[in-house]
Amino acid sequence: MKLSIVIPCYNEERTIRAIVDAVRASPYASKEIIVVDDCSRDGTRAILEQEIAARVDRVIYHAVNQGKGAALRSGIAAATGDIVVIQDADLEYDPNEYPLLVEPILQGKADVVYGSRFMGGRPHRVLYFWHRVGNGLLTFVSNMFTNLDLTDMETCYKVFRREIIQAIAIEENRFGFEPEITAKVARTGCRIYEVGISYYGRTYAEGKKIGWKDGVRALYCIIKYNVFRRRAVPRRGPAAAADEPAG
Repeated sequence: MKLSIVIPCYNEERTIRAIVDAVRASPYASKEIIVVDDCSRDGTRAILEQEIAARVDRVIYHAVNQGKGAALRSGIAAATGDIVVIQDADLEYDPNEYPLLVEPILQGKADVVYGSRFMGGRPHRVLYFWHRVGNGLLTFVSNMFTNLDLTDMETCYKVFRREIIQAIAIEENRFGFEPEITAKVARTGCRIYEVGISYYGRTYAEGKKIGWKDGVRALYCIIKYNVFRRRAVPRRGPAAAADEPAG
């Protein structure tokens, strides 16, 4: 099954070469790499145009900065693989763990897989206490509404059967993507798994972008998409997934 890796990036000139190299070298044979530049204002776009475009399957350039959710909307729509994985461009997540992430799908047990930074015995950089508290709170509140028992709703590593994620309308432009997609996936009736992953977090001095305002927006999105926007989404269960061709 082909794996589509969607890499949203904004002002990542220090890491974009390294993450593309890591994705290309990752231990998954059949893969498609899609980079979405969300109107970077440093040297990222020049690096993509001059060095990376020829080494990946597609680069999408946004003319206006819109946010991570908008970049993912563009990249996911362009994906052609059987499985889609989200990969941040900041080196916090290790592409060598793709086989671990996709295994529940390849085994026919899962339709969606979340890579949890807070379960399992893999390396985890020790950083900000209040970020951990905020992440735990957002995951807890999200679980209250979705009735899932996730440990890391805000994780970057989310893996989907392509037909599932492409059937969901992504509305959030920024970091509200995480609670939005969790709420919508929870209503599809598909099988969701978590696997433990490593996490090599970075500091704000090293380029971390998410802040407390994004946490407030995430809380708002949990309420919005679980209470006020319960519009129908395609329902898929194990039986429906089993009927799909293997690819």
